Amino acid sequence: MTAPAAVLSWSSGKDCAHALHVCRREGIADVRALLTTVNEEAGRVAMHGTRRALLDAQAAALGLPLIAVSLPWPCSNAEYESRMARATADIAARGLTHIVFGDLFLEDIRAYREEKLAGSGLTPLFPLFGTPADTPRLAQEMMASGLRARIVTCNPEKLDPAFAGRTWDRALLDDLPAGVDPCGENGEFHTVVTDSPEFAAPIPHARGETVMRDGFAYADVLLSDI
Repeated sequence: MTAPAAVLSWSSGKDCAHALHVCRREGIADVRALLTTVNEEAGRVAMHGTRRALLDAQAAALGLPLIAVSLPWPCSNAEYESRMARATADIAARGLTHIVFGDLFLEDIRAYREEKLAGSGLTPLFPLFGTPADTPRLAQEMMASGLRARIVTCNPEKLDPAFAGRTWDRALLDDLPAGVDPCGENGEFHTVVTDSPEFAAPIPHARGETVMRDGFAYADVLLSDI
């Protein structure tokens, strides 16, 4: 059976990168483009804070076109939904039929996506979706596949900002406090992917400064020539 033509919801982080790997490995979807949201004022990926230059480097490493939806800051939920509705309509008009998400176990987020996509012409796919008990195994699976990432955002109410900027690896998992999901699915942290089994080559990068902004700790990650 031919895999359906799809776009991948791309946050720049580890979960969407692994979702792409699983889709290709298991023939779930033929991902032909990446869809992301960018804060038009800062020029960074919404929530993750990934610089546009690094985002473009990820798309180039994957060999996929990037569909970037610009969002104002601050952005109301109504404005977000309006801009995303226009983007998904355009994607469906291109002949793509599915959209892949890297969500892991949050039922309310999945239900929200399904509701908003109803009638859009795009069918949502959740190749990683399971239960909270699965995330320790999933984290190990991601790392074993060759995926490499850094923590770029921490919610200080859930995780010490000192974790911002650290490599997401087995040593970090061992250091996480009890109750913190190893994949950060409860909003404890977000990551940026610097290598994956789907990248043509790792992205050379350097760790920048960590700043507190809008109640979150953001660790900058910069493209590097080294």
